[in-house]
Amino acid sequence: MRNADTHSSIWRRRDVLRTGMSLAGGGAVITLTDRASGAIATVNMQLGWIGGGNQIGEVSAFQLGYFEQEGLDFKIQPGGPNNDGIAIVASGRYEVGQVSSSPSLMLAVSQDIPIKCFAVSAQQHPYAFFSLKQNPVRSAADFRGKKVGIQATGLILLRALLAKNNIDMKDVQVVIIGSEMTPLMTGQVDVITGWVTNTTALSVIGPDRVQFRLWDAGVKLYASPYYATTETLQTKQDLLVRFLRAAAKGWAFAYENRDKAVELLVKTYPNLVAKDERAAVDIMLGATFTDATKAGGFGTMDPAVWQDQISLYSQLGQFTKRTPTVDEVMTLDILNATADTRPKIG
Repeated sequence: MRNADTHSSIWRRRDVLRTGMSLAGGGAVITLTDRASGAIATVNMQLGWIGGGNQIGEVSAFQLGYFEQEGLDFKIQPGGPNNDGIAIVASGRYEVGQVSSSPSLMLAVSQDIPIKCFAVSAQQHPYAFFSLKQNPVRSAADFRGKKVGIQATGLILLRALLAKNNIDMKDVQVVIIGSEMTPLMTGQVDVITGWVTNTTALSVIGPDRVQFRLWDAGVKLYASPYYATTETLQTKQDLLVRFLRAAAKGWAFAYENRDKAVELLVKTYPNLVAKDERAAVDIMLGATFTDATKAGGFGTMDPAVWQDQISLYSQLGQFTKRTPTVDEVMTLDILNATADTRPKIG
């Protein structure tokens, strides 16, 4: 799936090119009422990419009225390569943000940008390395001697994988490429990168591909984390609680009603292809609902996983100003406040 956020533009999303669409499905914006005060309670979710399949849970929640039940007027604000979502949320313009990967938030906090992650959509990052069966990469050790095709902005992920597995960068040959998968098919590279959810792009490789996920190599990043400013977390906790309750219910619906959820998604984003989205949704939901969510519910996250990420990125010299602490990067307050309502499936 295609994406460009402040961390990098490597996350290739299969999403629509329409940047102006809100969750009103292109029609009139629906105004909802705050249950407690009678005032309008608005929640804008700023993306780091152009909206599409990765928002199938929020789309389901919107179309089925789950946000309305929480007294919220919910809108998705699209991002893109020229739209710095983190800066927009940090400025206080919008209430909630979502980026493609957890390091984006670590790097922002390291620069003293006042934001924190309060929940995670995808428990296991879908980023992976793809090869062919005649020359497979099934483990970190298999990278030795290989030509790895990767976008320049994704080079840090290859460095992280090699460092985590004590492999020298000199043992691989890096070939900087664009977003296409054809270099693998033409033999220009032995390995190529992308999201496992990007079923349209991966169809070029065909069924004989071998995939090796970054997560399986020991680089455990979260995908699509939710974040807000520290001020919003302090002063509008109830708003974030209601947002997460509704979103979690929408993701649970998508998990249990996949065909219908795709129908709602394409209704909201008509430029998407239902067949492609149906193929991708199983993979996305597999990354979203895991043993972790079965135990802790949708959106759960582990401070130890965050610490491992911070330590690895510090080792790689990615924090140019200072290394942030776990407590600066994430908070469990919203998850704890919704512990009894977030679906525990996986």
